[in-house]
Amino acid sequence: MEENNLTQQNKLLGKTFFWMFLGLLGTAIVAWYTYSSGLFISIILEGYFNILLIAELIAVILFSFLFKKLPPVIVGILYFVYSMLNGVTLSTIFVVFELTSIVYLFVVSAIIFGVLGLIGYKTNKDLSSWHSYLMIFLIAGVILSFINLFIIKSSTFDLILDWLILALFFGVTIYDINKLKLLQSDETMPQEKIHIYCAMQLYLDFINIFLRILSIFGKRRN
Repeated sequence: MEENNLTQQNKLLGKTFFWMFLGLLGTAIVAWYTYSSGLFISIILEGYFNILLIAELIAVILFSFLFKKLPPVIVGILYFVYSMLNGVTLSTIFVVFELTSIVYLFVVSAIIFGVLGLIGYKTNKDLSSWHSYLMIFLIAGVILSFINLFIIKSSTFDLILDWLILALFFGVTIYDINKLKLLQSDETMPQEKIHIYCAMQLYLDFINIFLRILSIFGKRRN
């Protein structure tokens, strides 16, 4: 029985990481095309950037709240729609940072993510008690980011927030990977599409880790 559970966990983990990889690949391709084609200039000048951010938010909300009700095909489409929209908005990093720095720090982020994933997967302890604390810190981080963006406008405070949110997403990644083992036996979760749900969670974790590392260590263009 235990061996069968382990096999199912490994199968779910493999499908989850495969979908996460497809999402990241789609984001990278769209981001580079949007930048290299000059499309990002039109998007910014014509005021479409904020519309894209709203569309991303709507896609995440629909995915989160309707995940259990929607058929697997629609859930998968929402996941890829979000990853593609995210690719368009992330095209701006090629404007701010040097390409070599982006590639190098992406690899660094992938290695760190892999280590965190291993920790979360190998930990036998149930980390579900982390959820409340992580959510509180995450909401606090978002609020402080908006306060700094519109009121304080301090680069030093922004750097401190980058470090704090990076540390927070280290914990979130460990928690989400650990949660994979529990979701498989959760009867309230539709098993035929649970890997898409998990892929979205890990996709968001990785993107946030990468962007914070890029913000802290990235070499900016002159």
